[in-house]
Formats: sequence, C-alpha cells, structure tokens
Amino acid sequence: MAALKVLLLASVACLAPAVRAQVFVVGEKTATADLPTDFTRTDLPLPDARLSERGRRELERDLDAEQGFAHRALPMGPGLTLRANGPLQQSPEEYKKMIFTKGESSAAGDRVVITALTFKPDRIIIDVNGGPYEKHRFLKHVSFNDNPVVADTGQKATGARVTLVFEGGVPEVTAPEVKALLQPVLDFGVKTGVQAYADTLPEPIKKAIAQHDVLVGMDHRMVLAALGPPESKVREHAGDDPSQARYEEWIYGQVPKTIRFIRFSGDKVTQVKIAALGKPIEVHDQDEMSGFNREPVHEVAMGDATGGEESAQKKPPTLSKPGEVAVPGGQNRVQFPDAKPAAPASSSPAPAGVPAAGPDHLVASAF
Repeated sequence: MAALKVLLLASVACLAPAVRAQVFVVGEKTATADLPTDFTRTDLPLPDARLSERGRRELERDLDAEQGFAHRALPMGPGLTLRANGPLQQSPEEYKKMIFTKGESSAAGDRVVITALTFKPDRIIIDVNGGPYEKHRFLKHVSFNDNPVVADTGQKATGARVTLVFEGGVPEVTAPEVKALLQPVLDFGVKTGVQAYADTLPEPIKKAIAQHDVLVGMDHRMVLAALGPPESKVREHAGDDPSQARYEEWIYGQVPKTIRFIRFSGDKVTQVKIAALGKPIEVHDQDEMSGFNREPVHEVAMGDATGGEESAQKKPPTLSKPGEVAVPGGQNRVQFPDAKPAAPASSSPAPAGVPAAGPDHLVASAF
C-alpha cells in the first residue's frame, strides 16, 4: 500500500503542470474592459433656500420604495459619490477598481429600488436594493444564555449606495428634481427593462436597436432589445463547417412578410439573412459592431502553455509502463507494482504481549 501511495502521488505531480497550463488569469483591466465610463453631467437649476423639515418628509415619502433602472453598473458597498450637476467623485479608473474588487450590485439596465434615505447637511445618501450593510449586523454578536438575539440567516448584503452631494448644503429640492440629478447613475423613467438596457449602449448600437436592425456581432440581449423574442428557434450543425459546431438560429416573420434568420455561435450573431418577397436574399456575415463588442479578452498568465511545437509534442500523463501500448477503446487496467517481499524475522524474540513484526504490521506502521 505504501508503494501504491507513492505511485499515486507521482501521478498527481505529473498532472499538475498540465492543469496549470489550462488556467487563465484575468486581471482588472480585462475584467472591466467592457464597462462604459462615459459621463453626462446634468444642468438643473437649483433653489437657493435650504431643505426644510417639510421638504425632507416629502422626499422620504415620494422617493422611498421608488423603482428605476441602473444607468450604469453599480458596485456593491457605499461606493459612488455623485455631485449635483457635476461629475462622479471617483475617476474612471477608481470606478472600475470598485467594480473589480467589490463586485456588481446591479448591471446596467437592471431594475433597482430605493430602500432607504439618509439626510446630511450637504448630501442625500440613497440605499439601493437593501443597501450595502446587513440589517442588525451588530446584534448578531449579542446573545443571552447562548441564545442569539438575532438569528443569522447567512444572507449577505448585495445592495449599493449612491451619495448625492450638494455644494453649500442640500437645497429645497423636490423628488422629480432629485431623480433628474441622479440621471447619470439611476434612471427613473417609465420604461421596460429592455429599453433601459438599450439606453446604456453606445449610440450606433442604440440607433440600430431603435430601428429594429440586427448587426453581426450583437449578443442575445441586444437582439431581444431590437426584435423581441423569436417566433421559432432552430439548433443544427453547419454543413460546411469541418468541426461540425452547433449553432442556433432565431427566425422572425412569416410569408409573405419579410423573414429574418439570425444565426448565433455562442452568444454572438455570426450571420443575418433577410428574405423579402420579390427580392434576392441578403446575407450579412461580416462584423458590423465597429469595435463595440463587449466580449472580454483573457490574458494568459506567465508560464502558461501558449501553443507551438513544444506544447504539441508534450504527451499527456499516463499510468502505463514504459513501452506499453494502450489499446484504443479498451479497458486499460492500472498495473500495480509487485508486493513487497516480507522483511526477515528478527533474531531476538518479541517481548511478551507484543506481536511479531510482519509485512502487515510494517504497512500499517508506514501510514
């Protein structure tokens, strides 16, 4: 058994380089490369009077539980600080780092809800989707007679917090004015989730979606925003593809109307066919996204296999003996080493009550 253990450890050691060669390390730049950082400031005239107690109560009544959409990705935690009629306090690099280190609370176009409002002399703190902290997080550490005051459900806070800062103090603003000031981050317009997602895309793609056009290079979500759910789907193999890769085709329209065939490979549109009555079939198979693809690029860590002759000649690990040929499709059983010869008996007799050392006793001692 000791020899078998050594053999298994050696096999794992042989497998380790192959496993490491398949690991991709994605850094901050590649993980956040598709995050838009464009920012449009608001230009809203603000009153000179400071916020009164009545105005504060009206804001709490009108904004609490108000639903909207995330205009850009919101990081988890108390992160974003927006200046009224000004820029984000965080730079684009700091914003991307927050998303990378803390994670996304809401992606662009996701529905959000205001769950809490806190007023300070110069700012309004807005918690979204439950906020960045757990409720009763301090009481979870208090117990009486080994009975916790608050049960720990195991759920973690995944909300976000947006702080709206006013220069010179919070003025006597109304709820619609606060919503307008939050427009660069949160959108409270009456629209569907698909419309809210389309508003977060670059202008050329947004224009194509508004005209119900599908471009080669779009993903599933963009096609749904442009044309909605398909009337039928087909999954087949491409006959002219030697690899026999499976593709998915969405079909829109029926005869005698124009029919569109949208072919996907993975999550990307690779071909668009438009069949109109009395016209030749239009085929689009070249990228039409003009560099606006959001597919992330992965970086290979130093030391990983990158192809070439050396990696092509490297053989996979095996448990076969040197020179042994494996039978294709056969059950090639692992060849275990021969049993260890029994150790010679000791010349001195064993003490009373202690069994003599034999092969089984030696194997048990080895472990």
